[in-house]
Amino acid sequence: METLNNILKSVNPDVDYYKETRLIEDRVLDSVQIVYLITLISEEYSIEISPEDLLPENFNSMDAIYALIKRYEK
Repeated sequence: METLNNILKSVNPDVDYYKETRLIEDRVLDSVQIVYLITLISEEYSIEISPEDLLPENFNSMDAIYALIKRYEK
């Protein structure tokens, strides 16, 4: 989870990702940041996120993003 937090901090360092649960809904991350985040996650974890998984609920919090990554790592 610390690796993911570091990735998120590189996208937007002004957010407490351990507490924030509405990254998409509250527009904490904009569309460009989300695309960048997906690129960083794909590179770091050697996964390719399917377009079907590009849903707000999968990116609304660090926990949701982490769960998405874990599904791909199986």
